[in-house]
Amino acid sequence: MLLAGAYWLIKFDCYLLRFKEGSEIPPHRDKVSKGKHYRLNIIIKAAKSGGQFLCENPIYESSRVKLFRPDKSEHSVSKVESGNRYLLSIGWVKE
Repeated sequence: MLLAGAYWLIKFDCYLLRFKEGSEIPPHRDKVSKGKHYRLNIIIKAAKSGGQFLCENPIYESSRVKLFRPDKSEHSVSKVESGNRYLLSIGWVKE
């Protein structure tokens, strides 16, 4: 669910994401046409099992907070084996 977004001053978006049991995100990079793409993910509720965020080169990472460059670092989410995972994701492009 898109909560907010803008294309002026600083291009950004803010999503509330729900990962249902069985969902996953394969390894990928998010390309941008210009600038540096940053993303801050805050885990609101972890899945009971699975649903781990994997990133090859995070800027900052703790159990609930992930800051990374999705345009530069390959990232993914492992399969949610049990429960649901809820995430607040804020991204911006700095030119």
